[in-house]
Amino acid sequence: MSDTAVIRTLRSPVDTARLAARIAPHLGAGDVIALAGDLGAGKTSFARSLLGALGHAGEVPSPTFTLVQVYDDLPVPVWHVDLYRLAITDDLVELGIAEALASAIVLIEWADRAARLLPPDRLELRLDFADEDTTRRVTLTGFGRWAERLEAVADAL
Repeated sequence: MSDTAVIRTLRSPVDTARLAARIAPHLGAGDVIALAGDLGAGKTSFARSLLGALGHAGEVPSPTFTLVQVYDDLPVPVWHVDLYRLAITDDLVELGIAEALASAIVLIEWADRAARLLPPDRLELRLDFADEDTTRRVTLTGFGRWAERLEAVADAL
């Protein structure tokens, strides 16, 4: 169970980028952001914006086919993982996620496909379609230590 959930409306991709920019300063090695939502809801857009906010200036391709993209050009490396094509959740272990948790920030798209393997300390970010084409409802849920951290940054979100 979680201790903290925050719900916000994102009216455009610009709002998504602002959300990512507000979360970025609160991330460090060992942090996991578990991204969930329907196809096209904005998971990869959020990941791209977050990487940009963390200082990555290059391209951010979707890791749908490679499963993992590593960005080690940042002060804290970022692993961007996409589980959409993952057939067996146990394959997540083979991707090396456990090692990444020791020294990197880990963004996991389609994280609900491996829910039982996610660490107890994580920020879950669920994007859902809202009334208009570009509007999304985002639910941020803090688990473990992230519950308290989310409370601390919620006013800025």
